[in-house]
Amino acid sequence: MAFNPEKHHRRSMRLHEYDYSTEGSYFVTICTHNRQCVFGEIINDKMVLNDSGRIVRAVWDDLPNHYSYLELDACVIMPNHVHGIIVMAGVGAGLKPAQIKKRHGLQEIVRAWKTFSARHINEIQNTPGLKLWQRNYYEHIIRNKTEWDHLREYIINNPAKWECDLNHPSIWEHMG
Repeated sequence: MAFNPEKHHRRSMRLHEYDYSTEGSYFVTICTHNRQCVFGEIINDKMVLNDSGRIVRAVWDDLPNHYSYLELDACVIMPNHVHGIIVMAGVGAGLKPAQIKKRHGLQEIVRAWKTFSARHINEIQNTPGLKLWQRNYYEHIIRNKTEWDHLREYIINNPAKWECDLNHPSIWEHMG
């Protein structure tokens, strides 16, 4: 089938003309390829990470070492998706302006996280090039403290609500 730009274009889920590298807080959800459960399992309402889940967590925790303006808040790695809050912090400069290399936006940070985690997991499992993540991700700009508190609570309680989660495999079995 020939490429037709009218039919074969991806619509961006991002807010049009918003600069995702500016100071702000973002809630992100990233799903695995085909929503496969590859990061561990829920036992007694708690997420128990396997080796792949621990790698995803380690790469998440390491992000501020690569992006100095980045702060991480709540995060939960579920069997087939991840929820987290990423904060693009302001740059505190004293009397002299702070020296910052290029400030990457949210899309680049998520891309790097997905790439590094997939590459490391594929190296360990000897599955080079195997898709780990879905192509896109969901993001929400956090606008106030009430939203922040609600999203943090949602993240913390997510494992206990796994059976009702829209990403739970039983939901997708009924749809497919």
